[in-house]
Amino acid sequence: MKYLLWLLKAAIFFTLFAFALNNQQDATVYFFFGTQWTAPAVLIVLTAFALGVAVGVLGMVPRWWRHRSAARRAHQALPHPAAPAPASPAASPAAVDPALPQPPVHGI
Repeated sequence: MKYLLWLLKAAIFFTLFAFALNNQQDATVYFFFGTQWTAPAVLIVLTAFALGVAVGVLGMVPRWWRHRSAARRAHQALPHPAAPAPASPAASPAAVDPALPQPPVHGI
């Protein structure tokens, strides 16, 4: 499996490298008020991609904050025992009492 992932990464790298080598011609982007930017086509495409990723991440930030605060409130609402009971030597960490409330599992 590890070799398959390395092969996939190498294929992606060489595909992007070939894309960059094949798009070295100068391209011009015209902005408002007569301004323009002349650069290799691959640089323009990769810049547009990076700006799109940045706008997408910035658009997700408020939702991430809401989910984090909701998870924090849900965690604080759980009843917490005052002191943990001493564990017996026969009890294993994998044994969980289903009658006790369990903390929520989330990806934050």
